[in-house]
Amino acid sequence: MSKRRFNKEQIEQLVNNQNVSKCSEKAITYNKEFKIRAVREYQKGLSSRQIFKEAGLDIDLVGKYSAKNCVMDWVKLYKVKGIDSLSVETRDRYGGRPKTKWSTDADKIKYLEAKVAYLKAENDFLAKLRAKKAE
Repeated sequence: MSKRRFNKEQIEQLVNNQNVSKCSEKAITYNKEFKIRAVREYQKGLSSRQIFKEAGLDIDLVGKYSAKNCVMDWVKLYKVKGIDSLSVETRDRYGGRPKTKWSTDADKIKYLEAKVAYLKAENDFLAKLRAKKAE
């Protein structure tokens, strides 16, 4: 979570941009058209920084990592849920906490086996890393 706070002048500057629908001390809400355009331009190869600059947004004000994170989140949302998901404001991004209920015991077993395999691989990697440091 960002610790940045916008003052009144910064909020006014951001709200005056046609790509921003609203802004508070803590958060900027971008309009649907800008999100869609940003996703398409990113897929064409433009960087998030270029996208925000072309939209007339001050990178120093918005934050270069904030711009990158926004575009990456929008691209992910677009891939997972489609273009309509960009028009809905969701601060929880992808529907909240992942579901831990399984439809069958077989699904639960499959999930837990995959988790165990992942953790074993992680432990093996860490053991190798520790052994290299000890050398």
